[in-house]
Amino acid sequence: MANPLKLMCVLAHPDDESLGVGGTIARYSAEGVETYLVTATKGERGWPFKEEPNPGPATLGRIRMAELLGAAPALGLRDVSFLDYMDGELDQADPAQAISKIVGHLRRVRPQVVVTFGPDGGYGHPDHIAICQFTTAAVVCAADDSFTAAGGQPAHRVAKLYYRVFTAEEFANYESVFGDTSTVVDDQERRAPGWPEWAITTRIATADHWRRVWEAVACHQTQLPTYAALEALPEERHRALWGNQAYYRAFSTVNGGRQRESDLFEGLR
Repeated sequence: MANPLKLMCVLAHPDDESLGVGGTIARYSAEGVETYLVTATKGERGWPFKEEPNPGPATLGRIRMAELLGAAPALGLRDVSFLDYMDGELDQADPAQAISKIVGHLRRVRPQVVVTFGPDGGYGHPDHIAICQFTTAAVVCAADDSFTAAGGQPAHRVAKLYYRVFTAEEFANYESVFGDTSTVVDDQERRAPGWPEWAITTRIATADHWRRVWEAVACHQTQLPTYAALEALPEERHRALWGNQAYYRAFSTVNGGRQRESDLFEGLR
């Protein structure tokens, strides 16, 4: 194929690719789409085990990077790259630098479709919000011939940008297994109400790939204090967790309208 279909996911932490968009990656890789991942941090501060000693940011970052690299083959990821920002500090990164780094990857891979978190960060996570903002800006800058980025690749125009969003039903399914998804930022609780159904532009059916998603999720042992409960879930619960993923089409150069999509590559095939 002269111009193979390519999907790039730009996310914040190791495990975002499995827990957040794993079904989508697994489905498209199985269809022959080239799938790529850019992850902003190594998740150095994500230690959920209160009863066990935290190994510290440097060691935990190495462990979580290895977990992600272990999950990648299960999902069918062709390439994984890290931006090397510190977990929990992405919203304080220099925007020009972060955008330039992402532009470099966009121009190197030249994907038609890019996926990142929505502007609410899923559940208000500052790193998720930051990667949404940086990625959105990078998609614009990547198409600008006058914008200089590392690697010296020519400009590239992305055809479609999607935000991974979560409905109230998805949050209910997640919280039934993982517990409360709310977070506290600047002494204020952030609790996601979920996106309304009418605001979902795209739904990707991924139930046929739930086993591969679960295999990838299971690689992130440092993030699964409820691993035993997850492993014991019946198939129908796994399908509910990993079998249907919602998106908001932030922009498209190839299609539009109110009709809900079932394919991120609609208008490109």
